[in-house]
Amino acid sequence: MNNQNQFSPRLHLHRYLTVAYLLFIIYASLSPFSGWQDQGLHFIDVLYAPINQTFTWFDSILNCISYLPFGFLLAYMLRNHWSAYRASILSTLAGLSVSVAVEYTQMYLPVRVSSNIDIISNTVGAFCGAITALVIANYTWFSHLKSWHEQWIKVGRSTDFGLALLVAWMFAQVNPSLPMLGSVIVSAISRWPFDIVHSAPFNWLECSEVALNMLLLGVLLSTLVRELRFTLSTLLLVLFIVTVIKFIAAAVLLKSWAVLLWLDTEAMFGIIAGLLMLLAAMMFSHKWLLKIGFLAAILYLVLVVNLILDTSPSAVMRLYHWHYIHMLNYNGLSQVINLAFPVLLLGYLLRARLLKVVK
Repeated sequence: MNNQNQFSPRLHLHRYLTVAYLLFIIYASLSPFSGWQDQGLHFIDVLYAPINQTFTWFDSILNCISYLPFGFLLAYMLRNHWSAYRASILSTLAGLSVSVAVEYTQMYLPVRVSSNIDIISNTVGAFCGAITALVIANYTWFSHLKSWHEQWIKVGRSTDFGLALLVAWMFAQVNPSLPMLGSVIVSAISRWPFDIVHSAPFNWLECSEVALNMLLLGVLLSTLVRELRFTLSTLLLVLFIVTVIKFIAAAVLLKSWAVLLWLDTEAMFGIIAGLLMLLAAMMFSHKWLLKIGFLAAILYLVLVVNLILDTSPSAVMRLYHWHYIHMLNYNGLSQVINLAFPVLLLGYLLRARLLKVVK
């Protein structure tokens, strides 16, 4: 079956997701973006260095997995314009180019180590991602999934941006070191024997932030689903998916005593309050629902700025099994996304209102 133009209605979504993931690679590779200096290195020496000099199985596998989604998304998008062969080649070359640029830039960061094995691993990951995208796109079940997607979700450039924003939100929220629907890094409570851990007072600011986050998620979903009455069921589905992935991530990444720290009292009360706020807001017209979402996004931004400034992504590292810089980068990136989410949502809601893409 020829699926050459199968995904053209979602071309903008593919572009948004590809660019977003490229920014993720840049952030994860060059964070913390400080201490820039010339270390007297030559990139040609990095390329010709013995491979076993910097090789570790963990880093190689992680680098390969990190570039796999990039190759997948790029090939998935290029397939609308090129043959499968050319799309796979171009996606692999793009992965190679990004990796070379990143490794070259890392020479000017003392906390980073440029490596030729990283370039190889990244390129292999991009190639595997491209092949995966081109193979599964030809399966019948994948076309059925696309048909279901088109049946329930609106098609359009503006709504595609909303979908990409939803994916970014979910990416940040599955971080197990953040409370459910929160943006404040979980406190690394003491676990030494005989230590007395005093219960912290209920934080109304964090609870309010969770409630507003819940409301904003509902408003965002109301602009994406084809019928407004499906907003609540879609919201519950998204929350279920995030909860399951978040629990799995916590079980894998966090120590046993920290697995459920993200499910705190503030999060539970905030989710209930946010759900009630959304139900009340949906009693008005969709026009007023967008206005309520716009005001809620401004208030949420104010709360997030004040809460995030009081926490550090490194404060939670003792909760993790693995104390790698990748975990620190993910924590920082999650907070960046939580900070950018209300700003991007404000622009999205304003554009949706002006273009009247939402009835």
